[in-house]
Amino acid sequence: MATTMTALVFVATFLVILVQGTHHCNVPSRFWCDDEEIATSCGVLQQCQEFEWTETNKKVEFVLYYESLCPDCKDFINGMLYPHYANLSSIMNLTLVPYGNALERKVGDKWVFQCQHGEQECIGNVIETCAIAIVKDITKYFPFIHCMEQSELNPEEAAKKCSTSFPVPIADILKCSKSEYGNKLEHEMAVKTDALQPPHKYVPWVTVNGVHTAAIESEAEKDIVKLVCDTYKGPKPPVCK
Repeated sequence: MATTMTALVFVATFLVILVQGTHHCNVPSRFWCDDEEIATSCGVLQQCQEFEWTETNKKVEFVLYYESLCPDCKDFINGMLYPHYANLSSIMNLTLVPYGNALERKVGDKWVFQCQHGEQECIGNVIETCAIAIVKDITKYFPFIHCMEQSELNPEEAAKKCSTSFPVPIADILKCSKSEYGNKLEHEMAVKTDALQPPHKYVPWVTVNGVHTAAIESEAEKDIVKLVCDTYKGPKPPVCK
C-alpha cells in the first residue's frame, strides 16, 4: 500500500509540473530522471532524488588491497587512483588496505609480519594503516599516503617529510606504528586481506562492490573512470560524460 501511494504521489507531482509547463524542459516525462541536469531543468530534481534514485545512487564500493613498497601498487596509486579520486569521490567510496602479500604469525601477545619487500615495507604498511585509523577522513589521509607512495625515502622518513606538506598528526601516527595498537590494526588489515574470496593472487588487487574479476582488475588499471562510471547506477556526474 505504501509503495502504491508513493508511486501515486510521484505521478501526481509529474502531472502538476506537466500542466504548469517549463521553459527549459523539452524532453518526454519518461526521461526526466535519467540525468541530474535534465531533472533540474524539468523542475523534478527533488522528486527524482526521493522516489527514483534512492536505491540506484548508492556509491560504488572500491577497495584497494596493496603493499607500501610494491612497484606496481605505487604505479597504480600514483598514476591512476589518486589522480582521478577527487573527481570520482561523489560516486565512489574508497577503502585502502595496506597489507598485500605479507604473512603474519602470532608470537606471544603480538603479531609478527613478514613482507614481500622486506622489513621496511612492513613499517610502511603499519604507518599507512595507523594514518587511516587516526586521521579517519580519507580526503586528508589519502594525499599523505599518496605522498609516501611517491617517495624514494624509507617509509618513516617519507612519512615525516610528507607530513610537512599534508598536515596529519605525524607524532601520533608514528607512535601508533610502534605500539600494540598499531600491531592490532595491521592484523586487522591481514584479516581483511586473507578473507578475500577468491583469495588474492597478486597486488594491487581491486574489488568493486565486493567483487574481483580479471576484467575488473584490468579495467581499474587501464581506465578507472570508465569502470566506476559504468558501475554507478545513479545520475552520472560530469566526470562520467
